[in-house]
Amino acid sequence: MRSRRNVTMAALGGVATLSASRPARAQAWPAKPIRVIVPNAAGGVADLTARAVGQALAERLGQPVVIDNRPGAGGVVAAQALTAAAPDGYTLMVATNAHAIAPSLFRSLPYDPLRDLAPIVTLGAFAVALIVPSGSPLRTPADLLARMRREPGAVNIGTISVGSTQHLAAALFKAEAGVEAETVTFPATPALITALLRGDVDVAFEITGPIWGQIEAGELRPIAVTSAARAARLPEVPTLQEGALPGYDVSSWNALVAPGRTPEAMIERLNREADAVLATPALRERLLAAGVEARGGTPGALRALLASEVAKWRTVIERARIERQ
Repeated sequence: MRSRRNVTMAALGGVATLSASRPARAQAWPAKPIRVIVPNAAGGVADLTARAVGQALAERLGQPVVIDNRPGAGGVVAAQALTAAAPDGYTLMVATNAHAIAPSLFRSLPYDPLRDLAPIVTLGAFAVALIVPSGSPLRTPADLLARMRREPGAVNIGTISVGSTQHLAAALFKAEAGVEAETVTFPATPALITALLRGDVDVAFEITGPIWGQIEAGELRPIAVTSAARAARLPEVPTLQEGALPGYDVSSWNALVAPGRTPEAMIERLNREADAVLATPALRERLLAAGVEARGGTPGALRALLASEVAKWRTVIERARIERQ
């Protein structure tokens, strides 16, 4: 009769199967901390998402999830760190819109986002809003377009850096509406908001998470969101498609990816674990508080999203005649 100890070891599914004729098998994943590279500085939407999802994954997997912030060059610095890592499930990355934009924004990349980033799961989507100071006479997108057509060049638009989702949302807005406006870029959100409140720019495109305090305080007013559907956190704010620009759709998102050579079985396991935590009410509420609507889904769905976004932003950048960097 087998001993109770042997029965227990068998039930663990081969976590440590010993044999006199061969070395011990590797311990089941995960046997050590998992690193998640984030292409933005601490405190941003991608970072907040990574920390929330990472904490939930750590509790589920029994291993720490360590956040490694690698901002710079439109996500290229982070992606280089990921693609240099072993494809063993211990190094992952939060991919963002920046990784779909980069192939058309830069003259060359040291990686191919469709080949070298293995999709795991879509983490969330978050709203980009068209915002004005609370005292602005502009109440709707129709008001804005009417003024821009009545007074060409009189309205300027503020965004953060060239090539950001916000900057390209403004470029697409002008192209779709057929209007002229100067786009003024700022290095970060605080400088953009200061300029907007001071009247240096008339309107701005910005994600809602970092400006939620000013929206709640009544200093800033969103007049539209850029996604195809209204934002869960701003249900009363219309989309730009509603009565202004049919077909306009800019959705900002983040996702979890692995190095491109990661085995399919490992991708499937990572997808199951991440998809499970994204379905929990506690995590969904935590993400929504940061302005992120939790998603989830299959690796195939994320692969299709990434491919469609690469193609979409190539068209936007070409139409806006944004010079490659």
